Amino acid sequence: MTTSTVGPMALRPLDPVRDAELVHRWVTDPKAAFWLMRDAKPEDVERAYMAIAAAEHHEAFLGLHDDEPAFLMERYDPAHVELVGLYEPQPGDVGMHFLTAPSDVRIPGFTRAVITTVMEHLFADPAVARVVVEPDVRNTAVHALNEAVGFVPEREIDKPEKRALLSFCTRARFEAATGRTTAA
Repeated sequence: MTTSTVGPMALRPLDPVRDAELVHRWVTDPKAAFWLMRDAKPEDVERAYMAIAAAEHHEAFLGLHDDEPAFLMERYDPAHVELVGLYEPQPGDVGMHFLTAPSDVRIPGFTRAVITTVMEHLFADPAVARVVVEPDVRNTAVHALNEAVGFVPEREIDKPEKRALLSFCTRARFEAATGRTTAA
């Protein structure tokens, strides 16, 4: 568990059956348009996360804020998932997606605290040298968040479902951008 500027944050493995209904509400919310699951049914979400749970190179986590579900994070190996053939993976690369839960309560700095928590979690693995992301080119809000924690955009790429901005963040860039020290 980490303590962020907005309170305690933690991650736990997502349970595809137990968490499907909750995650369904999040991924079908209008604010989650870039998650590409707006029309999903609860069973679609459960099936998608069952597939991730069974995958060798992909995993999902439920993020907690003050011990309450508040965000979703996926970790994947970009040499095997999402970016195969779209860039040259390096040893120590890990891919990431994150989504904050919809909320009527605005907490200043919350989304930045979420991405910082996610990045600290990823860099807690000493094998991780660089985090790779590929958000939709139109998602300017997430581009700003990514840059705030040290991501550097490299180029636009065409994925089957979107035009994406391929970006990278090394451990050193994350530490310089956030002032946080991670285990190496």
